[in-house]
Amino acid sequence: MQKKEREIKNRERWIDILRHSKYTTVAMCRNNEPYVVTLSCGFDEAENTLYFHSAQKGLKMEFLNDNPEVCATIIQDKGYKKGKCAHSYRSLVFWGKMTLVNDLEEKKRGLDILLNHLEEEPGRLKKRLLKDDKSYAGLGVLKLEISRITGKQGQ
Repeated sequence: MQKKEREIKNRERWIDILRHSKYTTVAMCRNNEPYVVTLSCGFDEAENTLYFHSAQKGLKMEFLNDNPEVCATIIQDKGYKKGKCAHSYRSLVFWGKMTLVNDLEEKKRGLDILLNHLEEEPGRLKKRLLKDDKSYAGLGVLKLEISRITGKQGQ
């Protein structure tokens, strides 16, 4: 990092950013071909893991099946400072392994984390859409196990 004074080194500040972010942009690569997608996310602090809802098939899954190692970023945009040529933000870049969750109990847990993170009333949504274990069969849940992280802030 060129501007060391902007580096976020404190783990608690990283956790705060992860707790309050709704979207993550994930970069994948296979055979020297890049692919980037932005997904809504939920953070599991105890496991240092992010969960995402996803289709079980498609280009994203093709990339992850070939190479589950990803790099991702979260940005908290606090706005451009007019007249100062400056921007206020906090951002994280992190690396890890992203896989499709197959275990039913982990899938339930991951979806709970995601919905509790994103929804004001997750119970209502779960009651309507996730009536029984069969409801989870067609749902894709991805998990990203964070192995390394860096943070930066401006203004």
